[in-house]
Amino acid sequence: MLRVEDLGKRYGSAWIFRHVSFDVAPGEMVAVLGESGVGKSTLLNGLAGLDDVQEGRVSLGSSDVQALSEDAQALWRRREVGFVFQAFHVLPHLSVAQNVALPLLLLNAPRQERQQRVMQMLKAVGLEGFEDREPRTLSGGQLQRVAIARALAHRPALLLADEPTGNLDPETAERVMGLLRQQVHELQAACVLVTHSRAAARVADRVLQLRADGISPA
Repeated sequence: MLRVEDLGKRYGSAWIFRHVSFDVAPGEMVAVLGESGVGKSTLLNGLAGLDDVQEGRVSLGSSDVQALSEDAQALWRRREVGFVFQAFHVLPHLSVAQNVALPLLLLNAPRQERQQRVMQMLKAVGLEGFEDREPRTLSGGQLQRVAIARALAHRPALLLADEPTGNLDPETAERVMGLLRQQVHELQAACVLVTHSRAAARVADRVLQLRADGISPA
């Protein structure tokens, strides 16, 4: 479903990485390991069309991401991509249910469909009954589960996760990663997880190592 071909990114004359190629199948979680500064987050931005790349091609299904116009890329991301971040990015002024519903609102999904999908996702991540809770009342692990539910609420074809366990203790991180993998498999999303944590990467179906000169099995 996701195909990355000979991707390269530079700032000025300095290459961050080059010759990055890999595929991700539907329902597969691929972890990309790398030290700080190697360009893991930059790689995710390139996959999502949020950052220009100077070489290579990213395609999801029949969509060539780099060939889309800026407006078309924004619409493509809204429909096809879900994001999970280290810092959760749960909006504090919205309830749990309202946070999870955001991608569906942006797609103008009917109200009944939104409500049904939000309830399905909260049940899937173990937060049934938390619909009206405020984010400030939740633990870090609960906030990350809200973020996962929100990222997958619109059934994206591609899920991008940037250090999703970076702010969690080891036990909570393990539970969150297990949940993330389960949902990726159930919804048949292609998932790319970037992390420096080998413990988080172990949950993935496949682990790759990102270097300045390419990417290879870890």
